[in-house]
Amino acid sequence: MLNNYQLDGPTQVEIFRRMALLKGNDERCRKMVTTGRLVMTYYSYRGQEVIPAAMSVNLTDQDYLCTIYRGIHDMLAKGLPLKDLWAEIAGRVDGTCKGKGGPMHLTYPKKGIMVTTGIVGATLPIANGLAWASQLSKDGRVALATFGDGASNIGAFHEALNLAAVWKLPVIFLCQNNQYGEHTAYAKSTSAKRIADRAIAYGIPGLHVNGNDPFEMYAAARQAVERARAGEGPTLIEAVTFRFHGHVFGDADKYMDKAQKAAAVAADPYPIYRTKLIATGVASEAELAKIEADVEAALDVAVEFALQAAYPGLEELTTDVYGVSA
Repeated sequence: MLNNYQLDGPTQVEIFRRMALLKGNDERCRKMVTTGRLVMTYYSYRGQEVIPAAMSVNLTDQDYLCTIYRGIHDMLAKGLPLKDLWAEIAGRVDGTCKGKGGPMHLTYPKKGIMVTTGIVGATLPIANGLAWASQLSKDGRVALATFGDGASNIGAFHEALNLAAVWKLPVIFLCQNNQYGEHTAYAKSTSAKRIADRAIAYGIPGLHVNGNDPFEMYAAARQAVERARAGEGPTLIEAVTFRFHGHVFGDADKYMDKAQKAAAVAADPYPIYRTKLIATGVASEAELAKIEADVEAALDVAVEFALQAAYPGLEELTTDVYGVSA
């Protein structure tokens, strides 16, 4: 059961700002790929903006984030600077990983963005390690692991939930259930009706929420964060959403149910939330339009910065590695 939290106006607007940033960034990435200005593998998160936006407003820069290779939205919401992001995905030396990680492997510890992993399900045990460190040092940090519905069928998911429950780790397991694990529909790969129900086996709260509703998502996030900071242990959140594009940008997404996809796109949470903020008097059209214009201006600067930056030198081939064989 969700606690009843009152979401103040400034926080509502901040959630919108982060959603606008994520939406704008995704649209710019897809444009850069389709126009040939950048050649890269890209995993679109369009449609899932509410989840990281409403989650991240409950976190501090010191809290940890472990996300997956399709988690750019998680990182941007947590505070990853646009210039650092774009330099990295453009393969330039000024990127977060000196251009060597690309879109799939980003990190930015200054904002608590610790790991972006390409291994399905790996975020959960890594987040446990960070949460354990926080528990031992008593520094009050919370660790967040984000993952998709497909990862809930990996052994690491169950092992991580069990260990976190036994040790009462300050960790949050956030499943962004976009209803497709890569190219496979949820019902074809997962026996549980709800991923959140799996929390019962480990004696921890399992929250099943509408991941497209900023208010519901905020309540689940805040409840889980408060529980973790109070030393009460982990929470599993299943936030149901839908991704508007294929698993990897450019695939034909023929595996998606056409009617289901059309309904999801028609119910795009971004314009719905935008309209609600205006209708309730939380923000004006002009205020929201300025936020969107500011996002576009910041993207212009970041993209230009990235394209003008230098590529990494040959010396980077042997830098930041454990060893080089002769």
